[in-house]
Amino acid sequence: MATQNETFKKVISHAKEYGFVFPSSEIYDGLSAVYDYGQNGSTLKNNIKNYWWRAMVQLHENIVGIDAAIFMHPTTWKASGHVDAFNDPLIDNKDSKKRYRADVLIEDYCAKIETKIEKEVAKAAKRFGEDFDKEQFLTTNSRVLGYQQKIEGILKRMGQSLEKEDLADVKNLIEELEIACPESGSRNWTEVKQFNLMFGTKLGASADSAMDLFLRPETAQGIFVNFMNVQKTGRMKIPFGIAQIGKAFRNEIVARQFIFRMREFEQMEMQFFVPPGTQKQWYEQWKQTRLNWHLSLGMGADNYRFHDHEKLAHYADAAADIEFKFPFGFKELEGIHSRTDFDLGSHEEFSGKRLQYFDPERNENYVPYVVETSIGLDRMFLAVFSHALREETLEDGSSRTVLKLPGILAPTQIAVLPLVKKDGLPDLARNIKDKLKWDYAVNYDEKDAVGRRYRRQDALGTPFCITVDHQSLEDQTVTLRDRDTMKQERIPIAGLNSRLDQSLNIKHWLQKI
Repeated sequence: MATQNETFKKVISHAKEYGFVFPSSEIYDGLSAVYDYGQNGSTLKNNIKNYWWRAMVQLHENIVGIDAAIFMHPTTWKASGHVDAFNDPLIDNKDSKKRYRADVLIEDYCAKIETKIEKEVAKAAKRFGEDFDKEQFLTTNSRVLGYQQKIEGILKRMGQSLEKEDLADVKNLIEELEIACPESGSRNWTEVKQFNLMFGTKLGASADSAMDLFLRPETAQGIFVNFMNVQKTGRMKIPFGIAQIGKAFRNEIVARQFIFRMREFEQMEMQFFVPPGTQKQWYEQWKQTRLNWHLSLGMGADNYRFHDHEKLAHYADAAADIEFKFPFGFKELEGIHSRTDFDLGSHEEFSGKRLQYFDPERNENYVPYVVETSIGLDRMFLAVFSHALREETLEDGSSRTVLKLPGILAPTQIAVLPLVKKDGLPDLARNIKDKLKWDYAVNYDEKDAVGRRYRRQDALGTPFCITVDHQSLEDQTVTLRDRDTMKQERIPIAGLNSRLDQSLNIKHWLQKI
């Protein structure tokens, strides 16, 4: 059985080999933690964006979308707290000279304990067979409970220390847990320091008159500063939301794990404005709504879990992550935060502009409270891609590499294959492709034996292959092959659209939410 590290290496290798993700500027030896999306990756990424946007904006009459600029007035970041509070705890190993985030070292330690819990579950499941009750085992087994209590104790202490900015205790915790440098095994650590994550730049023609700016570290502030513009021009009534997809930039201490943590990344965020006092109700509602969106893609409920924050950001009164089981363990995929009235209230104070809403039902003006949903697009890409990649042993003893992408996200949804490149088969195949391309992402592939073409399309994640053969010329039927089951069925060309609609039409996927 492959280790987590081996599995992750296969994900990275497959992503490059099949045109999904390349190291940026690779001919110049690349740039640390910056990646380019290739021809298949950019399409998969756009499909994820579209699936989020359709679910978030098109299906909600009280949510609209904007596209705010990356550059913003520098006072924005003073008001938001990023200038003073957007820090990560940094620690260096004196022997290896490697730099780490102190909180990530501690979280990785806890992840190793979680792996022990998973091993206990696997052993018990094997022992008890069909009678095994996982929930009961997790809540009654003394060894598992001990592991869970240890994890909770560690994370609680870390959260409290970070909240109080007691960095000395964070270092003490690392030393008490005997956490070693992953590179060298050394436990010779420096003190923990705070490190601001924003990239600075300048705006202006000359060095004397240039204004210091920041590349935005999140997309949310572009929504908050446009609150009144959107509310007035859209005649929006609270509760309502503003959604946005856009680039953000963070000078990460340790950018690693492929596209999971990058310095240039993309976010899909929605800020939902609500009356004060109703935020907890909306927070719980959005937690469930967002989890339903993830589950609609069919990647398995066991691969998701909620993690409530011990340490709350300076603006929040509640926060939770939807974590996904990546090849390297459960990690944050999406955050749901109850941000109170901090953002609009702070921008009102720093700008001197009134950012309030008159509520006719309450007959009063107030600064709205905000519930945020924020998902990393690159992390979502990695979740979908890594979960989809499988190595399967077939009945005849051979193996295949298959990318079981959700059909609605696959870069190519259908490949049309003429059995041979003669006898009029390519003409009929191209005719079928031209008819289907208006509704689906279709590719034409005539190179190599048909079996090799099936394998190639499996590795690209193509859900269906349509093979045109000599019988097709006689009776206008083709062979439809399913990627996941590898089953083949003979169907009329005229029935292709209706047969494919249930699997590939976005409305059938969105209706699951």
